[in-house]
Amino acid sequence: MTNINISLPDSIKAFVEEQVAKGNYDSVSEYLQELICQEQQRQNQEHLEELLIAGLDSGEVIEVTDEWWEQKRKHLINKQQLGE
Repeated sequence: MTNINISLPDSIKAFVEEQVAKGNYDSVSEYLQELICQEQQRQNQEHLEELLIAGLDSGEVIEVTDEWWEQKRKHLINKQQLGE
């Protein structure tokens, strides 16, 4: 693990220490790690949504039915069995 030194205004430092003191986190480090992980997840979610929208906007429109999903499932199983 790598250390990072940061400077915080007294009011933010007090808030962070208050969160730790309330028992929500074991340390200031754990609190900051949690905030960073939440931001990473938010950005990953945004990226996934962008990819999904791009996928929806690409190619021809098809109707996705139960039969379509069954064919897709069989196709993927066959690919996996063939080692593709």
